[in-house]
Amino acid sequence: TDIIVGFPNETDEQFEETLSLYKEVEFDSAYTFIYSPREGTPAAKMEDNISMEVKKERLQRLNALVNEISAKKNLAYQDQIVEVLVEGESKNNPDVLAGYTSKNKLVNFKGPKSAIGKIVKVKIIQAKTWSLDGEMIEEAVEVN
Repeated sequence: TDIIVGFPNETDEQFEETLSLYKEVEFDSAYTFIYSPREGTPAAKMEDNISMEVKKERLQRLNALVNEISAKKNLAYQDQIVEVLVEGESKNNPDVLAGYTSKNKLVNFKGPKSAIGKIVKVKIIQAKTWSLDGEMIEEAVEVN
């Protein structure tokens, strides 16, 4: 999901409701932003009356909650075997492959380049806040 903090006229109570909703729903992750006016939108005509200090503090609080819940959700994958659609090499290491589960969880693992474009079985060996590390245990068929 996407969440903007510091929208014009956002009250402390409204921001607390955002945190409360996030705790209740427990999104797996969120893209979070500080409000900034976008030309051509109704909000661009509104007075930007939330200080940058308040916006930054709200974003930090929200991000702490997002990170906490994301890490908790990913921890549930520890030691599980998941199917991963291998998209290619990891952005950070060409010796590591990266792909996504059916629930859109990023998984990094070592495996042959021939696995790219295929669905493989991976055992999760480490759950991180934003991704999962694993070991490929079985290569599957090509995806059509």
